[in-house]
Amino acid sequence: MSFCSLAFIFFLPIVFLLYWQVFRFRRWQNGLVVVASYVFYGWWDWRFLGLIAFTSLLSYAGGLLTEHYNGQRGLQRAVCTVCIIVTLLLLGIFKYFSFFADSFCALIGCQGGWSELNVVLPVGISFYTFQALSYTIDVYRGQVRASRDAVEFFAYISFFPQLVAGPIERASHLLPQFRQERRFCYADAVDGCRQMLWGFFKKMVIADNCATVVNAVWTDYDSRPSVMLMAGAVLFAFQIYCDFSGYSDIAIGCARLFGIRLKRNFNYPYFSRSMADFWRRWHISLTTWLRDYVYIPLGGNRNGHTLRNIFVVWCMSGLWHGANWTFVCWGVYHALLLAVGRRVRIKSAGRLLSVSVTFLFVVIGWIIFRAPTLNDAVSYLSRMLNLSELNVGPLLPQLMAMQSAAVTAVVGIALMTVGEWRSRHDEHALQSLDHGLLGRYSSLRFAFYIVMAMLTIAFAGSQSEFIYFQF
Repeated sequence: MSFCSLAFIFFLPIVFLLYWQVFRFRRWQNGLVVVASYVFYGWWDWRFLGLIAFTSLLSYAGGLLTEHYNGQRGLQRAVCTVCIIVTLLLLGIFKYFSFFADSFCALIGCQGGWSELNVVLPVGISFYTFQALSYTIDVYRGQVRASRDAVEFFAYISFFPQLVAGPIERASHLLPQFRQERRFCYADAVDGCRQMLWGFFKKMVIADNCATVVNAVWTDYDSRPSVMLMAGAVLFAFQIYCDFSGYSDIAIGCARLFGIRLKRNFNYPYFSRSMADFWRRWHISLTTWLRDYVYIPLGGNRNGHTLRNIFVVWCMSGLWHGANWTFVCWGVYHALLLAVGRRVRIKSAGRLLSVSVTFLFVVIGWIIFRAPTLNDAVSYLSRMLNLSELNVGPLLPQLMAMQSAAVTAVVGIALMTVGEWRSRHDEHALQSLDHGLLGRYSSLRFAFYIVMAMLTIAFAGSQSEFIYFQF
């Protein structure tokens, strides 16, 4: 079930009312969360439910066994290893089997056979798999206590607002919230609705309208002028940001309706002054996961293997995003930028220049990320950077052919950028608006949000799935 679907419009109020009016006690609320989450997830394909249920049960049992063998480090290590291998094996089969099979067949020159098996990719499998893995590892490390309440644990793994596209939560942050009694808070509900509305605006108005232009450019990029390819690359940068951060905003806001607080996943990444700064601001839950469970265990900045560790982590990050060599190359590209950034530091560059250069490198990376194949990525980049074809003349007519989507996307990007620039300097900018003029007149505040919701619906682009659903 997608956040932008008609089904979700009916689903959310029903679950909300049942949660606060019928199932008022913690255990009943947790049970409702599990049932609602499985309905939400099974809406795509009921077959997906067996996989997430097995993953949850495996991690739950593994945590209990690990704690049962307390003091017997060898047995604890064996249990943890088995849980990790089985969990990763499931991820590998459903997400990477076809990719590695096709790559192997291409390498040895064979055709057909088992490489053509059609393995269905469960929505959001990478997200809940990493969430389960973090729990298993944290219990083994002694950083969290094993959950003895199966319903509580299944709610942690399957919590529907963040189930299919994050943020990737840690057991130390989310599990305790399912263990405590929750009381309805009107202020939290208002803040949650506000953040959801902002997320819908970013997804439906900006991302989906950008998608119309970007898809048109990529369909026949080999016949487009270089300036059009530049415009398509920049618009995709905003499309993927508004698509993913929009989902995160909706997820975080939706969770607050149920008295649950999720971690922040984006921190104005396009205002970053370096690539390292960018990755501290973009998909924070994934980058911190890779830091804590891969980079640091490999040695981190110690032992003289920093560059090796960087490349291992970012190759893994690329593969996490998708089973395609374009994602692997995208990861290697960012590893190179981070490695160079450790050696070359431009301290004298002004803020505007450093932000602009960082954004340029990010946009180039998104071209590799968006391309169907490596050949397409190289061809797109070479045509875009062919300055001999730099002619602004065809740009306006081609944009006019997609005028509705293009104009809406550009205006939406401008409004979002101004709003986020202000919020970056005032973390409580939106709340300040409520407590200012709008705060004095509740009817005016209500009208403002109604108008914003109507504008979101009126200028929504062609509905499409969230990009990160495929990961």
